[in-house]
Amino acid sequence: MNISHFKNTASLLLEESNPVAVPLSEPVAVTSVTSVERSDGVETGVWKCTPGRWRRQIVQQEFCHFIAGRCTFIPDVGEPIAIQAGDAILFPANTTGIWDIQETLRKSYVLIF
Repeated sequence: MNISHFKNTASLLLEESNPVAVPLSEPVAVTSVTSVERSDGVETGVWKCTPGRWRRQIVQQEFCHFIAGRCTFIPDVGEPIAIQAGDAILFPANTTGIWDIQETLRKSYVLIF
C-alpha cells in the first residue's frame, strides 16, 4: 500500500464534477472529487459540494473532516447536525438523510467498506 498525502487540501485542484444524484432544490448542487485512493476496503479523497439540498445515500461507514464551508445534515433518524469548517464527523454505515449546503463545502474523507 502506498502512502496517500493530500497536500494543502483547502486549495487542491479537484478533477471530477457531477450534479448530485438525488437533488431536492434548485440550483442543483454539484460535487467534485480528486485523489481517490482505494485499497484494503478503504477509499480516501477530497470532496467539494456547491450549495443546495440533496439526499445522502452512501452505505459505507464514512469519516470526514470539513476543511471549508457550512451546512446542516438532517439524518432520517435523529436531530439535525450543524457542520462548519474545522468539524469532523463519523457517519455509521447506512446513514441516510438530507444535506443542506449553505456555503460551498470541502472535506477530506475516508470510506470504510
